[in-house]
Formats: sequence, structure tokens, C-alpha cells
Amino acid sequence: MLSVAQRSTRCLSAFSAARGLHKSALDVAERPAPEETVTSSFGRFIQSVQPRHLSPIVLQRSKRMILDSIGVGLLGSNTEVFELALQHCQHMYASDDVSFVYGRQGVKLSPTLSAFVNGVAAHSMDFDDTWHPATHPSGAVLPALLAISDMLQKNSKPSGLDFLIAFNVGIEVQGRLMRFSREAHNIPKRFHPPSVVGTLGSAAACARLLSLDLNQSSNALAIAASLAGAPMANAATQSKPLHIGNASRLGLEAALLASRGLEASPLVLDAVPGVAGFSAFYEDYAPHPIPSPERDEHSFLLEEQDIAFKRFPAHLGMHWIADAAAVVHKTLVGLRGGSVSPNLVQDILLRVPLSKYINRPFPETEHQARHSFQFNACTALLDGEVTVQSFHPEAIRRPELHALLSRVRLEHPHDNPANFNIMYGEVEVTLVSGDVLKGRCDTFYGHWRNPLSQESLQNKFCNNAGTVLSNERVERLIEAVEGLEHLDNCKPLLTQLQ
Repeated sequence: MLSVAQRSTRCLSAFSAARGLHKSALDVAERPAPEETVTSSFGRFIQSVQPRHLSPIVLQRSKRMILDSIGVGLLGSNTEVFELALQHCQHMYASDDVSFVYGRQGVKLSPTLSAFVNGVAAHSMDFDDTWHPATHPSGAVLPALLAISDMLQKNSKPSGLDFLIAFNVGIEVQGRLMRFSREAHNIPKRFHPPSVVGTLGSAAACARLLSLDLNQSSNALAIAASLAGAPMANAATQSKPLHIGNASRLGLEAALLASRGLEASPLVLDAVPGVAGFSAFYEDYAPHPIPSPERDEHSFLLEEQDIAFKRFPAHLGMHWIADAAAVVHKTLVGLRGGSVSPNLVQDILLRVPLSKYINRPFPETEHQARHSFQFNACTALLDGEVTVQSFHPEAIRRPELHALLSRVRLEHPHDNPANFNIMYGEVEVTLVSGDVLKGRCDTFYGHWRNPLSQESLQNKFCNNAGTVLSNERVERLIEAVEGLEHLDNCKPLLTQLQ
């Protein structure tokens, strides 16, 4: 694969690292390979993945992730938090019109700031994909890769297959890191996972697309570890989308710094007694090397573990309780006919996992509502579903909704852990008549065990992207993503996003 220095002659004032990226590596002999460590095994993996390692299942699933992430990013460009982030970048930093911005025709930023604001857009409504162990993998990686691709000259852009390899490298690194901790399998309490593993995933993806060597790739991961981490206290606020934006941006910066020769710990991903590396984020961190694709046929985690795509913009845990409440709504409508009146309801019991930050009895903002078992259950009881419009201010303030919220109780059964792979949602409604109605959801539509059909995924994309783009551009984006591995370069994809 050609180096960036060979692929691009474009000079970027804010990113001179993109010019002559491998000069030092070309001028001196390669260093002797160090003894293999967990960290160096990840660097070797980034460098060594080949097209043959991307199975048809991995290609199909990763393209679905890219399409969905672009759609939620375009929709997210309509939000207040995105506008605030964009204004900040335009007003506080020198202009460097290089890489596109979701939903803003003619607006360009430096590559790292483009990665930042587009990452914010991807998570601005909590509508982006979710994996297990729990993280949002695409939003941390895709904006950075799009920014790099836009940065390169017309005749130097990566092929669609190069793009897909880099994307899957970034997803795989996140998945491997999450699997080194049992703590990471549960809904988080300390660090927001995308701000941790997402930052390293972005660094890995960018290192691959920038053709960094083994040592540079390892350093990119280690540098990213110093830029990672955000507390869960900022969940359900406008600051939470910044976690994804920063993961994408800082991973790209880590790769660019590594390309210049900046060094970092060669053991950052290893478990070193008495020294906190990546183990600072997960107390039970127990890593092991990732097998080298040079010696073995690599099987990506995405092959065995599909992705959850959300049908409405809220924390993933809300999808279980909303589907359970929708069952009760259907029964109520069948019994009474017409709309559901709060006057019929005496008590609402939700059986959900114990997770403090998504237990919000009376949410006041859209971000709080997206993280409230109570809000999403009561919305589905009233309307039969939860939608994008459910989080508009007028919907949140509805008197009938607040009447139901005042009647909600929570139970946390021992068999219902805060784990997206095995949790369930149960709604029990007691009517003033004494009748008791129950609804339960073990696997919602869109979960990795019950994935959205291609038709449902494309409908979601069209609805989201159509808020910003013309129908013609939306269809061309679908075509570009579906045929991505056959594109000689990414221009057809980027052109529709300008």
C-alpha cells in the first residue's frame, strides 16, 4: 500500500504532517523488531490486515454501520449541540477549509475539527449504533476516516476497499479492548466507553489509512490512550456528544503525531504490575496479544457479533422498555378503543436493570429524556411507539405524559443485570378497574440478535439523511456505500456529502 507521502502532494497549513509523512522512515534503516507485546501485536495487526481478511459478512455488516452512521450524523447536524460545536470551531480556530461538515453546504474545517463536529453530530441524538460489550463504535471512527479522505487530493484518495479495511481495523480494536474486561460487558458507571476505546479505535483506523508502520501504529495507540476518557456524569447532557467527537478527533491527532515520530509507551496496552496503562480505565483489565494476520487467517469480531441499530434516538436500554410498553398500549387500545387516557391508569411498574444514570423520573430536557426508563415507557404507553418527534420540547411537556410519569415505580430484579446482551424490560400497568396488563421484551427489533432488515435500515437512513439532502443525493449515497469495496477511490461517497 502506498504511503501518504506518495498518495498525496497536497500541502495543508494546519496539517503539515500529511506532507512527507514517512520521511524519517525512508531515510533510516528500520529498527530491529522488539519482543512481541500486547501493544506491538496491535500495531502489527493495524499494519497487516489484508483485503482477504474481510469476509462477505464483515463487508456487509460494516457497510450497514457506515450507512447508518452517516444518516444519524446528517440528522444530528440539525441539533443545537452540533450548531454550538460548529460555531466554536469556526470562531475559535484559524480557518482551514479542507474537510466537509455534515449538513452544511460550502462549510469546511481542518481535518481534525471536521472529525470532531461530525462525531458530535453522530451522537447528538444518541441515535448511533451500539455494540456489545457496550460502546458506540462507528461514530468514533467514521468521521476521522472521512476527514482524511477529504483531505487528500482528488487523484490520491483511498480506494473504497482501503477505506473499509481502515474502518474495520478501528472497529476491531475497540471490540478487542472491550473484551479484555468483564466490567466492560455491563452498562458503564465510570467512563463512557466511546471516549476510551473509541479514541484508540479512531487512532488505529487513521494509522491504517495513513499507512503508518508498526512502531508508528503502536505509538498512535499509546498517544491516544493519553487523550482518552470521559466521566459518565456528563451522560444525559449536551456534553455527552462531545465524547464521540473528541474520540474521533483525538484519535486522528494521535495518528498524525505518531507519523511525525512522537513516541509513547511501548507497553500501554500491556498489564504491567504497579503501572497503570490502559488498565486505568478498567480495573479488571486482562489483555492478550491479537494474532497477527500475517501468520493466521484473521476472523473479525464483527463476523460473530452483529451491531444494534436503533429505531429511535435514545439510550439503547430504552428500546427494551419501549417495546414492552408498546405491547400494553396495544392491549389498552383494544380494550378501550381510541387513545390511551391517563385516567385509566392507577400504577405503572417497570422491571429494569439497576443503572442510576438512566433512572430519571421526571426528565426536563431532550437529553435527559433519552436516558429515562420512565419517559420512554410512558411515551410508548401513550403513543404505542417512541420516535424522533417524541423528544421535541412540546412532546416532553405534555400534561398527559407527566400524569403517567407520576405513577411510575421501578423494580430491579436480580435476574435482570445491566448488560445489553442479557437484560430485559417488563411493564406492568394496573388500571383503576383493578385489571393488570403486562408487556415484556427480551430482544427488541434492531438488537444484534434481531437485526434490522436491509429495508428497515435503508428506511431509517432515508428519513434521517432526507432532513438535509435531496432524494437524489440520498439514493446516490446508498449506492456509494453499497458498492464501496468496488470504488477505485472514495470520491463518489465524498461528493454526495459535500
